Amino acid sequence: MLMLIFYVGNDRYALDTSNVVEVIPMVILRDIPHAPHYVAGLFNYRGTIIPAIDLCRLIKGTPSQSALSTRIIMVNYHHNNTVSLLGLIAERIADTLRHTDVEFVNSGFQPEDAPYLGDMIVDRHGMIQRIEVENLLPESQRSLLLPASVQLPLSETPQRFNDRD
Repeated sequence: MLMLIFYVGNDRYALDTSNVVEVIPMVILRDIPHAPHYVAGLFNYRGTIIPAIDLCRLIKGTPSQSALSTRIIMVNYHHNNTVSLLGLIAERIADTLRHTDVEFVNSGFQPEDAPYLGDMIVDRHGMIQRIEVENLLPESQRSLLLPASVQLPLSETPQRFNDRD
């Protein structure tokens, strides 16, 4: 499987590109009053209002740095037999790696409040932890951030990153 690599601080994380629609530059976000701390805001993506989750804030509690390599990863977020677009803000997106599922191992530690932290792999540069996109949002936040108006039936799911020629 092809994995998109990004950083949170000095730690590397990976997203399975089968969920990735596109990686776009940072845009101006509109604040959402009373939203959870990790919700950076809303933005217009091709005429659709999309929520953006700051992965640095979610994982480490600090906002992503404003840098050229800080991007928004557009992902298909699967839930309740629908797919919604979700923007994930991440730092230092510059690489992809190809690994098989069997190369990832359980770290032996799974915090209850971080079900999105998946298995890990070790390469010559250190450890990489997989982010499980479908576990990013608790159920209570899904209905708040992903209203029915922006959900797509599975048949209308945007083309994935690695499905392109």
